[in-house]
Amino acid sequence: MLTQRSRYALRAMLFLAEAPAASPPIPMNRIAAGANVPRKFLELILADLRDAGFLISHRGKMGGYQLARSSHMISLGEIIRVIEGPLALVPCVSRTAYRPCKDCKSEADCAIRHAMMRVRDETARILDGTSLADATAEDLAAA
Repeated sequence: MLTQRSRYALRAMLFLAEAPAASPPIPMNRIAAGANVPRKFLELILADLRDAGFLISHRGKMGGYQLARSSHMISLGEIIRVIEGPLALVPCVSRTAYRPCKDCKSEADCAIRHAMMRVRDETARILDGTSLADATAEDLAAA
């Protein structure tokens, strides 16, 4: 299940993705209002996304945030990994943070592990295959 922090990050990034490509930086207050994210959480989330290379921040009176790459080049999976960490529900199937389960007798024979591998693979396929541009286009098509 996604944490509230991840939902806030996705909403903020989707809000920024809807801005025209040549638009000036968007102030944090406007992102908070437009994405319905509390400012105190947004500040920390945007800093993490900036540090991960998804955002460019500008200081000063005309400052704010912009996507660092085209919305077609940022996937929902990448954003969630920055905020949450691995997509895997159990550590023994994680590709980036693998750890064996302490109570597992045999990974090769573990039915839970095999099922969670399929869940991880499908989750990654969908989230990594959905860009911010795809998600905003789907929102427009659904409206």
